[in-house]
Amino acid sequence: MELTLTSPAFGPGGDIPAIHTCDGSDISPPLSWAGIPPGAHSLVLIVDDPDAPDPAAPQRTWVHWVLYNIPTSASGLAQGVAPRGLPAGTRQGLNDWQRTGYGGPCPPVGRHRYFHKLYALDRVLPLSGKLTKSALESAMQGHVIAQAELIGLYRRN
Repeated sequence: MELTLTSPAFGPGGDIPAIHTCDGSDISPPLSWAGIPPGAHSLVLIVDDPDAPDPAAPQRTWVHWVLYNIPTSASGLAQGVAPRGLPAGTRQGLNDWQRTGYGGPCPPVGRHRYFHKLYALDRVLPLSGKLTKSALESAMQGHVIAQAELIGLYRRN
């Protein structure tokens, strides 16, 4: 079985509802996954936007959410999950607002793509603290055994 990542809030390539953006309540969407491979010991979730600030002339990838050491016994995250509602052992890294937690889409111009990336790792990362996406990706090298992706779209009115 292949690792999959889905959301009842939006389908692949679908529009992310405003409730999950700065134009709404800015709460994380519900996410579900399945097909965690044998040998996986933890999961990582990274949500980012490669179209910042303008999809016509992107200059950087904006990081919206970083979670790591998610236990493989978890099958998803509830909508608007609070830190205390995360699966036991899950750690949060820093987003590009320099804080932990979810920061929803808030594109200044155009329709942006938001990549929700789930990685299954062959180990629990021996890390703690508020890691950046870059530091986390370095620590993950050589330990990713499966990955899944869900892309949502958003344009401000």
